Amino acid sequence: MPEVNGVHYAVAGSGPGLVMVHGTGGDSVTNFAHLVDRFTDVRTVVTPDYAGSGRTYDPGGELTLDLLVKQVAAAFPGPSDLVGFSLGAVVSAALAATRPELVRRLVLIAGWTHTEDPRLRLGLETWARLASSDPKAFAAYGPLVAFSPRHVSSLGEEGVKALLSAQAPPGTARQIELDLRVDLRPLLPRITSPTLVIGATQDYLVPVEHARAMHAAIPGSRYAELDSGHVVVHERPVELSRLIREFIVR
Repeated sequence: MPEVNGVHYAVAGSGPGLVMVHGTGGDSVTNFAHLVDRFTDVRTVVTPDYAGSGRTYDPGGELTLDLLVKQVAAAFPGPSDLVGFSLGAVVSAALAATRPELVRRLVLIAGWTHTEDPRLRLGLETWARLASSDPKAFAAYGPLVAFSPRHVSSLGEEGVKALLSAQAPPGTARQIELDLRVDLRPLLPRITSPTLVIGATQDYLVPVEHARAMHAAIPGSRYAELDSGHVVVHERPVELSRLIREFIVR
């Protein structure tokens, strides 16, 4: 895996760049490894890890949005399309607003603009509390809020056990703390790249209204919804990939 300025990332394919940014409690492999091949015929796909995930430099202490933006920007091969999921959508939106010369087209999946919504804060605060106090409950909470009920039931007992046994990256708790401090409202109107915002209608972690608000705040953005829980990258990979591909090659 290549490294630049302490940032580890993977590269596959050929053509213009496509940078894909993972979410809280995940990394470039768990969020995107199964999607990369859907784009390598038309793009050089770059999947970085930011602090708290993978082997990317982590200074410890409180994570900041500025740090994660700088780390993702360091992995760019030049002006590229940019896809962000969950916290990756927050990082990608901030990067597009502050480094417009890097971002050709922007796709934001299951993101949010701020955390003043009591329902969103309750979900994130509960997740953070379980991360620091009850590992077993923390493991169970993830599937309950990350996926739609239909999807979890469809996995069967063995599939659910596999979810419960998955190991979260060491920086997950600090990433959740950053989630709770997000406020993109000053930045979103500054985004000039053509943008597609994608919401998930059965999202119990970041309710779909937040994706809709992100779309409303970005001038000229397009919007789409998928019938999915928060982790739409796994629930609806075919439909999601189609939306991304159609938008970036437009």
